[in-house]
Amino acid sequence: MTAPDTRRVQVEKVIERYRRYVNAGAASLHKFMGAEAVEWRAEGSTIWDSDGREYLDLLAGFGTLALGHRPPAVIAAVREQLDRMPLASRVLFSKPLADLSAALAELLPGRLEKSFFCHSGAEAVEGALKLARLHTGRPGIVAAQGGYHGKTLGALSASGREVYRTPFAPLLPAVTHVPFGDADVLKEAVGPETAAVILEPIQGEAGVIVPPDDYLPAARAICDRTGALLIADEVQTGFGRTGAMFACERVGVVPDIICLAKALGGGVMPIGAFSSTPEIWAVLEENPYLHSSTLGGNPLACAAGLAALREIKARDLPARAAALGERALSRLAAIRREQAELIADVRGRGLLIGVEFADSDIAGLVIAGLLQRGVIAAYTLNNPEVIRIEPALTITQADLDRGLDAFGESVAQARDLVADL
Repeated sequence: MTAPDTRRVQVEKVIERYRRYVNAGAASLHKFMGAEAVEWRAEGSTIWDSDGREYLDLLAGFGTLALGHRPPAVIAAVREQLDRMPLASRVLFSKPLADLSAALAELLPGRLEKSFFCHSGAEAVEGALKLARLHTGRPGIVAAQGGYHGKTLGALSASGREVYRTPFAPLLPAVTHVPFGDADVLKEAVGPETAAVILEPIQGEAGVIVPPDDYLPAARAICDRTGALLIADEVQTGFGRTGAMFACERVGVVPDIICLAKALGGGVMPIGAFSSTPEIWAVLEENPYLHSSTLGGNPLACAAGLAALREIKARDLPARAAALGERALSRLAAIRREQAELIADVRGRGLLIGVEFADSDIAGLVIAGLLQRGVIAAYTLNNPEVIRIEPALTITQADLDRGLDAFGESVAQARDLVADL
């Protein structure tokens, strides 16, 4: 058996194990999209599969890899902590946890300075919802249609797509969904029993939906008037992704609670957080074990988070995302003008960009065409007509241009395939 034959057998073994032991539907979806390779190693914005084929990553782990794959400073910090103490005793004080909490407080807007660390964005949302209910003594949550906050029970209750919600009904009670971007409807929905309004500053999984500039300020005013708390879900938009450190800062809004994850771990460790003001946090301090996690805020994750924050700040990645995003939006707008029958819209902020196609089948063809050209992208979970362009904030201009060239070629290929049908 030749070496290529051996590698193919190994790939087939991985796919079969996915089918048998992980999820047969996921295995079929990978194969349908032409993503049958096995990822093997990565660096920066490049991934190599087990056959040595190179891929340009325009997805960055759905925004997790803001610093790219294997950022040296984060890797070094985690290795150092690994040699010292991988997990905490949970009895003594943890320096990595204290240091990360202080560093995050320096970056957060307003007086958001108290933080709880967990493992994911969904867990951060769960904690934020609990904190809002505990602080206000109210049961109600108002969320947006199309919003995506995670798939644990409370987070799913606030998420706004029925295809994910319906199979698990009944979900958390007293959750109301309103159209995103409509402040008048939001005002009608928030009342004396509302604990919190939870919004993404830009809806990521809904298809990179950017609301009017006055929407978040209006939501802030509505919450102030009614005594509800404003929760900003910045799991995907935080840490420079949209051209500002936090997307809510673009419109001058400071939320009462902020949810974070993805880029916080520097692309090396999973970590999430929710943060708030000392006044709101006080309800957790009389009994600090009302909300707890055995492994949340562990030393390895905190070491990664601290190194990631330092890198993002030192390299001014929000400004870099703004500049690269402006160029990418301009190029994608030009592709849209050339392919107006296929592309309905191009929108976004910074390096969170959505390209909306006439239907999801065309988007699927474009993703497959990108894979053929060694470029990784994906559609948004709540809107499969939209392909996201969400690379590392450290991607080079040359690599971004190369990816956009491949995107244009893939759209043209999809047009020709559709014309032949």
